[in-house]
Amino acid sequence: MNPFPWPTRPSKPVDIRKLPVPSGLSLLFLGPHPDDFDAVAVTMRWFHQRGTRLHVAVATPSGSGVEDGYSGARTPEAKATIREKEQRESCRFFGLPESALSFLHMSEDEDGHPTSNDANLETIRHLLAETQPDILAMPHGNDTNPGHQRIYTMAMDTAKSAGMPIMALLNRDPKTIAIRQDAFTPFDDNAARWKGEMLRLHQSQHQRNLNTRGHGFDERILEVNRRFAQDLRLDAPFAEVFQLESFGPR
Repeated sequence: MNPFPWPTRPSKPVDIRKLPVPSGLSLLFLGPHPDDFDAVAVTMRWFHQRGTRLHVAVATPSGSGVEDGYSGARTPEAKATIREKEQRESCRFFGLPESALSFLHMSEDEDGHPTSNDANLETIRHLLAETQPDILAMPHGNDTNPGHQRIYTMAMDTAKSAGMPIMALLNRDPKTIAIRQDAFTPFDDNAARWKGEMLRLHQSQHQRNLNTRGHGFDERILEVNRRFAQDLRLDAPFAEVFQLESFGPR
């Protein structure tokens, strides 16, 4: 039985907006890096507007992805400070209070990805115990990004053994290899403009995308949202896509 009546293996993808959202829910978004939360901001806003208590935790404010010399930053510490500031600004734009955002400062590998070790596992256990989420949201682990892979594995293993009824909301990311498309949030051009403005607050990532890909961070994310909507043959021009998993005692 689910903590609330959501299908975990629906016969076809379901519109998240048509799922029941009981009052008093708590949702924890666990992002391996800054800006992971922003990639599904439309869905997170939908929950937020319905009274769901949101908490955003960033595993590490890694400086990875910040070009050397951007805003004068050349050390990993200086680059990480930039990314943490950007995440704070984007969550403020979203409407989250400062108390709803935390940086876990997990240990990293040399490329700035959180490592799989006992200390980081304990950090996740403590986070789950502290926030008591009904929904645990994060990028799906079937992904080319090592940070997404590791946080997914550690968080899912920890949640399953935590003895708590939790629904996992696992989002499709630009680097996701494959995902079971259980649910989606469609959105229109107005929501896309709002999301784009939020994404551009990650200025270091926006500039890097402009320099290396010839288009901005906002365009990168919204283009995959457009492709997701096309894959699902939706009437809406954009969509965020998720896999649903349920575990824990009932």
